Amino acid sequence: MCGIVGAIAQRPVMDILLEGLRRLEYRGYDSAGVAVLDRDGQLARVRAVGKVAELEQRLQQQPLNGLTGIAHTRWATHGRPSELNAHPHQSRGEVALVHNGIIENYQELRDRLLQLGYEFTSETDTEVATHLIHHYLQQEGSLLPAVMKARCEFTGAYALVVMSSREPDVLVVARQGSPLLIGAGLGEHFVGSDVQAMIAVTSRFRYLKNGDVAAVRLRSVDIFDQDDRPVARPLVESRASAAGTELGRYRHFMLKEIFEQPEAIQATLNGRLGGDEVLPCIQGDFSQATLAQVQEIQFIACGTSYHAGLIARYWIESLTDIRCNVEVASEYRYRRQPRRENQLLVTISQSGETADTLAALEKVRQEGQCFASLTICNVPESSLTRESDMALMTLAGVEIGVASTKAFTTQLVALQLLLGLLLKAKGDPQGQLPTVVRNLYQLPALVQQVLELNPRIEQLAEHFLEKHHALFLGRGEQYPVALEGALKLKEISYIHAEAYPAGELKHGPLALVDSDMPIIAVAPHTALLEKLKSNLEEVRARGGELYLFADRSANLSPDAQVHVLELPPVPELLAPIVYSVPLQLLAYHVAVLKGTDVDKPRNLAKSVTVE
Repeated sequence: MCGIVGAIAQRPVMDILLEGLRRLEYRGYDSAGVAVLDRDGQLARVRAVGKVAELEQRLQQQPLNGLTGIAHTRWATHGRPSELNAHPHQSRGEVALVHNGIIENYQELRDRLLQLGYEFTSETDTEVATHLIHHYLQQEGSLLPAVMKARCEFTGAYALVVMSSREPDVLVVARQGSPLLIGAGLGEHFVGSDVQAMIAVTSRFRYLKNGDVAAVRLRSVDIFDQDDRPVARPLVESRASAAGTELGRYRHFMLKEIFEQPEAIQATLNGRLGGDEVLPCIQGDFSQATLAQVQEIQFIACGTSYHAGLIARYWIESLTDIRCNVEVASEYRYRRQPRRENQLLVTISQSGETADTLAALEKVRQEGQCFASLTICNVPESSLTRESDMALMTLAGVEIGVASTKAFTTQLVALQLLLGLLLKAKGDPQGQLPTVVRNLYQLPALVQQVLELNPRIEQLAEHFLEKHHALFLGRGEQYPVALEGALKLKEISYIHAEAYPAGELKHGPLALVDSDMPIIAVAPHTALLEKLKSNLEEVRARGGELYLFADRSANLSPDAQVHVLELPPVPELLAPIVYSVPLQLLAYHVAVLKGTDVDKPRNLAKSVTVE
């Protein structure tokens, strides 16, 4: 979602700010802007609708130069995408502010500020924050206490970075709900919503906690908690690298990340398998005794991560006696749940900053609904990782494309590792653990074999060029794979796509089937294959055109109405991971043919940090 970059240095900061914005483009946005304190100590600002490149063109016509500055990429919440609604926002030429999140009580504050004589030029909640801080700056005479006072009146989630022409030697930042961190350089400091915004200039960061406010100067950082008490936040060396943000030989980041999956999966497995066992790989307050107590697992996630949880439920319930529930975080957080005994809460998130998932974790902890919490996450320094009792990290590396690919498959790998640890903790009464482990050893090579089918999938994609709708089918644990395939196609090609359990065809979806509706089915050789074949005959009988991703031994023959892409034989437990890959490639190639912005699809954001 929205991205924040700020810098206070002994050198001009414009190049630092623009590079930070470029590195945040993957998050999704509709406008961008930058503000600096110029050599005369005055606020100067340039904003533009569209990509960061549009902002750069504006800056060529209207150069800005300063040693202190803030920048932002905006994803519209309050107010349409426009230059007036773009950040940074200003108040009376003395305060400039960038903001991630949503201030829910902005209308009430706006009405009050109008009575105080403030004029509004935008439709945003952010301008309200800017004027309120300016109002308190006039009373307090200093920016830090003004921000402290104003933030007490904000309801909602926010990350704020503020500067003032009255105090050119300081940036004041505040965090509540939305991520914000401070990067340390040599005699300079940076702020951002994401490590990637600052990784080109530093690898050392302080992670702010909810309620923190900080005064950031050239050589010092003073942090205060939600009660305005001075606190210390440790300086952490990040493992993130700038290398993942380079395209290399690939046309798009999504394609690069699809082809990185064998290496990402191998990285997630390295050091975690030994012989026929899963080695301890959970960080935090982990012990086999903890897992031995688990009687029920509550999975909470959003989007693609939710689909990973659905697949994990099939795996865990098929091999253990542990009950599993899977819920979308945005629904779970507002629903009353009865207390469960010995329930493990598992949150799944690529970024570790998903607002609804974080809020659901907080709800569960406050209400005492679980005895332990575990997160499956790709970012070691993220909020979910720090707020959970335990963390099982995926090692996918940086994922830039909005449509998640390698983060998804490595989440599934991590969930299989969790399955292995649960089997071990429960004594593995049916002797399933060695099979799980042997399967995982094979996985990187199997995914590589599927990637070699890319040219054929590219040819299949041509059939979708004039299509407007698609239906995905799967049975058992392949139903969530179908959900994920439909999500990928709609996200980046803008084709309306739905997914159904194949057995549900006769309960409604068959009404949609005709020669213009492509039907995509995933058909590994499992116990449900024959049932799936019967469902596919229902489609053929109604003139539907089938696209089957099938095991070579499934005996599915192509004809004018049926297109079959054969995949290598795959162990049943691995099929959801392996069969997700060709669906990713299909979505990618269809989007390329349709000419969409594959890596940054319209209206979407990589890290959803607002409700």
